[in-house]
Amino acid sequence: MTSPRVAYLNARLLDPASGLDTHGALLIEDGKIVDLGADLFKDGAPSVSKVVDCEGLCLAPGLVDGRVQLREPGEEHKETIETASRAAAAGGVTTMVALPNTTPVIDDVSVVEFMHRHAKEAGAVKVRCYGSVTRGTKGEQLTEMGLLAEAGAVAFTDGTRAVANTMVMRRALSYARGFGLMIAQHPEDPQLANGGVMNEGEIASRLGLGGIPAEAEIIMVERDLRLAELTGGRYHAAHISTRGAIDALRRAKAKGLDVSCDTAPHYFALNESAVGDYRTFAKVSPPLRSEDDRKAVVEGLADGTIDMIASDHTPSDQDSKRLPFSQAEYGVVGLETLLTLTLEPFHNGALTLLEALAKVTANPARVLRLDAGQLKRGAPADLVLFNPNTPWRIEEDDFHSKSKNTPFDSRPVQGRVIETIVNGRSIFRMKTA
Repeated sequence: MTSPRVAYLNARLLDPASGLDTHGALLIEDGKIVDLGADLFKDGAPSVSKVVDCEGLCLAPGLVDGRVQLREPGEEHKETIETASRAAAAGGVTTMVALPNTTPVIDDVSVVEFMHRHAKEAGAVKVRCYGSVTRGTKGEQLTEMGLLAEAGAVAFTDGTRAVANTMVMRRALSYARGFGLMIAQHPEDPQLANGGVMNEGEIASRLGLGGIPAEAEIIMVERDLRLAELTGGRYHAAHISTRGAIDALRRAKAKGLDVSCDTAPHYFALNESAVGDYRTFAKVSPPLRSEDDRKAVVEGLADGTIDMIASDHTPSDQDSKRLPFSQAEYGVVGLETLLTLTLEPFHNGALTLLEALAKVTANPARVLRLDAGQLKRGAPADLVLFNPNTPWRIEEDDFHSKSKNTPFDSRPVQGRVIETIVNGRSIFRMKTA
């Protein structure tokens, strides 16, 4: 049975992968894009089952979120694949890639299969997953990366834990290279970070909180880049937050190393002052940094050093966050605010609209080697319809996520998801008054 032909008319078509930015139409059939462009249907109305008038709004590839904690299996009271899928759909995310920090850890083929099976049952967005670099993410014994990749793992990371042992990291990069796989690192030296809960500096001293120096990230990135050069392996640095690390990655790319990196919205939208008077919803790992570091992240996005933006979605229940700062859990939710916060550098003039969208569509798809993030004939019809200029206020009570831990509550923003489409099927439509 074939699915209906659906035509999206009067749309601003945006495809960062090809540089397309034109007013036109797009045709979907059987879950695929069959045609698009400025001249499509210019001679008359199409013969289709459904016509959607986009009224000049932006139609772009659905977002690819390359760093998400789903909490399932093991911590379903914080989030499930189903609730995260609903949150993703509301945020224009059509593909999300889950970290392996679950219980059990994604270090076995059976857990990869569980993730994919439950994602299909949720029936919303597409879910892919990382395999862990080491068994149990303990940083000691390498996993069977080849078997995990065959089962569907797209890359390998120990998630929220750094692979701290230098020899283990060297072996991981070498082993992964044999399969053409990528190692993604949480770049934070655990010895330097030990005892710290926020950025080291004046604010931490004033609050009496243990600090994590920028060097904890910088040293780990510089070590890993040396190992990537030594082994020829594919290396990715996650949620980069410091000027020093960005500079190191910029130099590595100039040398031609096969390296990439991402950041999260809170690292270019906030700085350490957001901690305020022990505000635990601003407690993240790595910590919010100085204003100079925040500016460096924006610069890294603008010059292409930072390839992609991931939500770093880390749902935490109230009991985990409403604790003294030193005891509270790290992390923020981010699926539902990924697009609107990614648009802030565009509205501020640091990025063009296509450049901003590339960070959450074509680039993560390229880095993770996914069939996603493009508007082209034959591609999956994973789309987001949005208005980049709609003003609104983030309200945590409106989140679809099971957890509400966001530092952006009540923040005025611009850019709103109107509709999200996966495989040609509308899975989210913004309610109108």
